[in-house]
Amino acid sequence: MKIKRMIAKRTAEELAPHSIINLGIGIPTLVAEYLKKGIFDLHTENGLLGVTSVEKEVRDPLLVNAGKLPVGEAIGASYFHSADSFAIIRGGHVDVAILGALQVDQTGMVANWAVPGKGIIGVGGAMDLLIGANQIIITMGHVSKGGQPKLVEQCTYPITSTRIADLIITDLAVFRWKGTGYELIELMGNATLEEVEKNTTATYKVSETVIGKESNR
Repeated sequence: MKIKRMIAKRTAEELAPHSIINLGIGIPTLVAEYLKKGIFDLHTENGLLGVTSVEKEVRDPLLVNAGKLPVGEAIGASYFHSADSFAIIRGGHVDVAILGALQVDQTGMVANWAVPGKGIIGVGGAMDLLIGANQIIITMGHVSKGGQPKLVEQCTYPITSTRIADLIITDLAVFRWKGTGYELIELMGNATLEEVEKNTTATYKVSETVIGKESNR
């Protein structure tokens, strides 16, 4: 959990005040813990703008986000039909979508909804968010539970859409899309460039800033 919170905290640093933000399931939900209340507007696909945390003692079991986790309502929150919620997404009114992923490849494609041979719950709102949100941030462990790279040359799982992910934040590094490919712009924690290279099959560039910092270690 410490690693997941490190990723969530770093992700929160990317968000501009008064943004409308949709948080996916998993690591993205932790990002809310690092956002100042009243400064950011959290959106959920099932029809609430103004999602906030709430103390366990006063939770309404019928008030949940798209991942079925209990949530609270901020002052000024608004409710609407799920169809209207998806119209908000598809209309480009969500500033940032923060999503988890099974894989991201070097062309920016994201696979985050199905593993071949395993039961499929459904794509949920991921496809719409990848197409409709103005910025896409992917948060994920750098490797799978089995130790396989998740930042790969080409996705082997079904891709979610053809939209390129703008930013990838893992427990090892931060990558930003720069025109035709990803650039490693920051190392996370005590990670090294060698460690990232060993656990990545995608092609990427390394920023001069990171190279300079590594050479001074």
